[in-house]
Amino acid sequence: MASKAQLVVGLDAGSSRTRCVICALEGGFIRYLGHGLAPAAGWAKGRVTDQDAVAESIRAAVTDAQHGAQVSVEAVTVGVGGMHVHGAHSRGLYEFGRPREIDAADMAYAVELASEVRLERDRLVLHVEPQDFTLDGRAGYRKPHNGVCSRLEANVHVISASFQEHQAIVAAVHLAHLAVEETVFEPMAAAYACFTQEMRARGVALLDMGLDSTDLVVYDGEAMLLASSIPIWADHFTRDVASVFKVTYEDAECLKQQYGCALLGLTADSSLIEVPSPEGRPPREARRSDLNEILEARAEELFHYVRAELQRVGMERSLLEGIVLSGGGALLNGMCDMAERVLNCQAGNGLATENDIGEWPEELKSPLWTSAAGLAMYSGKLKLHRPPRRRMGGLMGLVLR
Repeated sequence: MASKAQLVVGLDAGSSRTRCVICALEGGFIRYLGHGLAPAAGWAKGRVTDQDAVAESIRAAVTDAQHGAQVSVEAVTVGVGGMHVHGAHSRGLYEFGRPREIDAADMAYAVELASEVRLERDRLVLHVEPQDFTLDGRAGYRKPHNGVCSRLEANVHVISASFQEHQAIVAAVHLAHLAVEETVFEPMAAAYACFTQEMRARGVALLDMGLDSTDLVVYDGEAMLLASSIPIWADHFTRDVASVFKVTYEDAECLKQQYGCALLGLTADSSLIEVPSPEGRPPREARRSDLNEILEARAEELFHYVRAELQRVGMERSLLEGIVLSGGGALLNGMCDMAERVLNCQAGNGLATENDIGEWPEELKSPLWTSAAGLAMYSGKLKLHRPPRRRMGGLMGLVLR
């Protein structure tokens, strides 16, 4: 590795698996070096319940990645998500007193004013994502450099998180003897790995579907319009199957992965499948359609929640680039088809490619690795631009792009 290269490391600490991606930042480009994977532990319903167990999983994944990359990692960019993460609109007003030309510093100050929202005592600001500016009542300016006004308003989307939950994952990383460069809302990081600037401008959404959390971000006109969490995740699908078929959680997961589909009619629904029985009893047979009816109902409910979120920001008919699915939940057969049926837009899986990260391996071109790749890319952006303030990624992109 060239001596001038810097390491950029993404850490996706999930409830099922912990994934780590190590890359090199060389002359403004990111090149893959290695990756690591370890079983997750210390989580319950998307919350850290045992920091030592989470730290051990993080340590194992990073060590695995270091062996492949032949480097030593000291700091990581970490993903956060779950029902404790909320997004809300805010506005900041900066009055000059007399008309004058505005510059990047004025824009930054207006955004800073907008970010000073009153939060509950146990919450912190995770990101401030600028949307547009209003100059003397004239709205809709995305990049008003050199504009003249006496009253500058910044419209932003503020993403906040539970202080306790945020500190729990940061503490676990520290216990793994690593520093935290930045914490990033996971679907926002995944969007870095699979959205172009043009896609964001035309309207696109990303749904990150994990074992114990499902998170959504929506972009239009390059700006983030929405960041929210959906109260249905991959674990619900498995628990539904276990409850109806009266099987263990592990057997339900196997049935879901081997025979399941989120939309009836896409598989041989009339065929019979073998359903495990308790020890001492012979296996049973069930129609595959019975399994898929369970999964279809839950998938439809999930995307009705997503549609309600899109309606909340007026984007239910404006996703010209459709919706992208990432995370392990996206691997269920038929999920993209169900998304298209409910949301009436195109849907596909979010994948990092060699266009995003040089020498990206074929085996990692999966929705499972999108967030980890995006976290590494986000780390690279931070190192390239060196923003003066932490958690101002959106402002950095707006002012410096």
